[in-house]
Formats: sequence, C-alpha cells, structure tokens
Amino acid sequence: MTFELTKEYLEEIEKAVEARDEIQLRTAMEELYPADISSILYELDTEPAHYLFSLLDTEIGAEILANIDEADRRRFLSDFSSSEIARYIEVFDSDDAVDLLKEQPIQVREEVIGLLQDREQARFIIDLLPYDEDVAGGLMQKELVKANVNWTVNECIEEIRKQAEDVEKVYAVYVVDDDQTLVGLISLKNLVLARKNTKIGNIYDEDIHYVETFRPIEEVTEIMQRYDLEAIPVVNVQKRLLGRITIDDILDVVTEKAEEDIQAISGITGEVEEDDNLWEQVKARLPWLIVGVIGSLMAATVIRFFEGELTKVAALALFIPIMGSTGGNVGIQTASLIVQALADKTGLEISWKDRLLKIVAIASLNGVIIGILAGVYVLIFSETQLFWVVSLSLLAVVLLASFMGTITPLILNRFGINPAVASGPFITTANDLVGIGTYFLIAHFLLNI
Repeated sequence: MTFELTKEYLEEIEKAVEARDEIQLRTAMEELYPADISSILYELDTEPAHYLFSLLDTEIGAEILANIDEADRRRFLSDFSSSEIARYIEVFDSDDAVDLLKEQPIQVREEVIGLLQDREQARFIIDLLPYDEDVAGGLMQKELVKANVNWTVNECIEEIRKQAEDVEKVYAVYVVDDDQTLVGLISLKNLVLARKNTKIGNIYDEDIHYVETFRPIEEVTEIMQRYDLEAIPVVNVQKRLLGRITIDDILDVVTEKAEEDIQAISGITGEVEEDDNLWEQVKARLPWLIVGVIGSLMAATVIRFFEGELTKVAALALFIPIMGSTGGNVGIQTASLIVQALADKTGLEISWKDRLLKIVAIASLNGVIIGILAGVYVLIFSETQLFWVVSLSLLAVVLLASFMGTITPLILNRFGINPAVASGPFITTANDLVGIGTYFLIAHFLLNI
C-alpha cells in the first residue's frame, strides 16, 4: 500500500514527538519504508526531526542518510555529534560513507574515522578519501566478493559465505591471482553448477570489462551502459583489484548529470541548491539573462535598421514574433538531438555529409509546411503581398536555425564547454537575430522597399 503523508498524520507525529512518546513513534515508523520516513523528516523542524531519527534502527537510519540530497543531509547532520555520525557510518557501504564524510568539516571527518569500531571499514574509507569525485576511484566501493584462481569451487563458496556478509548485492565473483591481480570473473550460476572440486582457474571467464581508478566518470558510465553491466571492477595501474562500481551508483551519476543539463538548458550556471544564499542564486541565473538581454537589444537594433520598411508596410511588424520564436524552437530541437548524439558515442558514426544532408532535408520539409501554413494565414487575415515574404522567411529561418543548432553544440564540445548550454538562451538569442534579420532582408528585396 502506498504511503500518503497527510496533514493530520503529520500533526499526530508532531504531537508524539513533543510528548516524547517513543512507543507510538517506534510503532508508527516500523510500518513505513525508509523513503516514507524521509518524507516525514523533511516536514519536521530540526530538533523534532533529530529526535525522531534517533529512535530509528541504525540500518534504517543509515539507508535514509545514504539516499537524501547532499544539501539536506549536510544541514541535517550539522547538529549530530561525531559519535552519532560514526554509528551510521559503521553500516554504510564504503563509497556512501566517503561521500558523507567529504561533506563534513575535516575535524569531524577525522573524529568519525577514529571512532569507528570496524577498523576494516575505517581502512576502506581512508583508501577512498583521496580520490576525486569525478573519477572511477571516487565512485567505487571496496566491498566485493573475490576468489583466488587456485581455489576449488567448494573453497570459493565457503569464502563467498564469509565475504557476502558485508556485501549488499553480489552480481559475480571476481577472480584474482596470488598478487591480487584481476584475471577474470565467474558468474554465480556457473559457480553453483560446477563440481565442488573443480578449480576456479578452469571455469572462470577471462573476458571481463574493468576500469582504472583514474578513468573519468563519463567513461565509466558509457562502458556500463554500452555493455549492460550491473557492476564493473576497478583496478589500479598494475591491474590489482581495488573495488567495484555498481549500477545504482551510475544511476545517481546519470541523474545528477541530467539535472545539470536541465539547469544548463534553462540558462543556469553552476550548482544551485535551495539553501544557497541570495547572491549565489543570482550569480547562477544572471550570466545567461544578460546574454538574453544583449541579444534582445541587438534584435531591437536590427529592427531599427529596417525602420523604413516598417514605416512603408506596417503589417510587417505583425510577423516579427513568429520569426524569432520559430528560429529559437527549431534551434533548440536540433541542438538537443546533437547533444544527445554527442553523449552517445555511437550516435556520431554517421558521416558528416550524410548528417548534414539529413538535417537539410528535415529542415526543408518542416520549413515548407510551416511556410505554407503561415502563408495561408496571411492570405486570409493580412495583406496578400506579404504571402511570399512570410513563407520564404520562415523557410529560410528554419534552415538557418537548424544549421545553428547543429554547429553550435559541436563547436562548444570541441572547446571543452558543456554542449547542453547550447540548447539554452544562447541558441534562442542567436536565432532571434538570424530570424528577424532574414525576415527583413527578404521583405526588403521582394517588396522593393
């Protein structure tokens, strides 16, 4: 049954917290999933939320902390002592533990590591802390199941039972030699079906995908998506097995990247959180707004340059908005497809000649249809002399906007700039100028004014 947080239910929780009714609160929380409890914590003030959270089982609390937003978690944990944080770090996966600790002040970070009773967990965290967040080492977790190539199947299964206690999800068993060098993997199915005295060296699969610790996250994501991997081992430059990256971590990266692209498309630069101060929010939005204003002023300059034409044929002003908006829409559509193709490395295998021809063909067909529709409107509701001006202008605008939408992301990508930015105000502003300028030039020549 799906949980629904109502005002009445929240008031009951708040009253129970105020009365410090542990029995009622524990009973209520036992019936809920961690995600449902998170929604309640979001609605409570800091002190009541802290109290309610302290009543939860450690595993439930750890799962909640591992999955809430970074900014919310940092704010929530600001009132926690180092010993309280250590309590939850004990049951975290090593990669999640490192993510949480990197959000804390250095003093708190060191105190928490020193308070950990599980010294293996402490060692895992210390090993992972130096890695940057944007490389494979910063995303990997140390918990995994591995087997020596010289073991028998029976020895391997016994070792799995021991190792799997600390591993939440076992996708496969990684096979290493005596130097801990990764040599392959064996699926759980093949392991179960093999005879117990069979050597692992005789049944493991040497064909294995892996990444080094220094590989960029984008490259790791591409490999896992391309080969449909649920997990991928991480090795050092000597190919010694250090950890693994699981699909849930990759999904987090993909989601975060999508959010960044949405912000870029919206004309927002940098990372913006709800709790950022006023100036940070302004700085994130202001750059592209300035670009938009400058573009609008330039468009006004273009219109002023053709002021004589407007004076002679006032009806030309009626169709200025459609030129700018059509160019902007077409440019964003085209740029979005190019950005998608850039993200999917296999998407650009089509030759540039074929790609440009296809873009021209699509733009020409769309332009003809849009031009005819607008031309019919002109014949019915406006001056008939503008039929060819409006129709040909829209065709030209669609073709030029498609071209701009194609080359702009490619140029930005070439210079190492996020091409998603090209789908935002830059494309819209550029096509406003192109659309309006093209419209008036065509009107100037066709109407002889």
